[in-house]
Amino acid sequence: MRTRMLALTSAACGAALLGAAALPASASGSSSGSAQEPEAEADAGVVTAAQLLAGVRACSRISKGRYRTDSGSEKATVPVCGTRDAVFWKADMDIDCDGRKTRACNRKTDPYFLPETAFQSSRGEPLDSAALPHVVVPGPSKVWDYRKAGLTGGSVVAVVYRDRVRYGVIGDTGPTGIIGEASYAMAKTLGIDPDPSTGGAESGVTYIAFKNSRISPIESRARAQSRGAALAREFVGRS
Repeated sequence: MRTRMLALTSAACGAALLGAAALPASASGSSSGSAQEPEAEADAGVVTAAQLLAGVRACSRISKGRYRTDSGSEKATVPVCGTRDAVFWKADMDIDCDGRKTRACNRKTDPYFLPETAFQSSRGEPLDSAALPHVVVPGPSKVWDYRKAGLTGGSVVAVVYRDRVRYGVIGDTGPTGIIGEASYAMAKTLGIDPDPSTGGAESGVTYIAFKNSRISPIESRARAQSRGAALAREFVGRS
């Protein structure tokens, strides 16, 4: 379970966007379960970033307050918004490297590394943040409780950054007052620097979590991709 958030440095902001990157089947370290399943590539019916963003232009706020994007942020500026089918927020992206210890995610690469995640794999193990694209949601609080919005570990999420759309799951929880975090693997698929100490994106990331969309096993990238693509088509069709 995430208990902190790293603030982005100016150096990290400059490195936030990498060149076009291939989708990784896994990170440097080996992974368990189905996390290594390749993501399906876009087909003729792919939903674009522009289409998804058009569906979340207006915010019908469901959170009782707003969230900060980093522990050092002076003001809480990010609301959680809701539609008939989804919940969304627009924030930055800090890097979650918690969970299974790998070459990419460990105490040497991440000084705040925790060997656990709020949700576990089908084998009862911590998730592999270096291999599994997933999103971190704030822990339940008076501001907002993700569970009351039809979300849980394994709920499917679409993440939009610039012209890219990638699908994953909710895989971890974070501080109750902070929002805007995703796994090393999610950042990498979006072309964002995944370094847990210096990487991330300062702004411009949209997270769309689909209600009642839990997949099993949670570590299946292929299921998250196929289910996410189908839900995204439904979402833009109703927006």
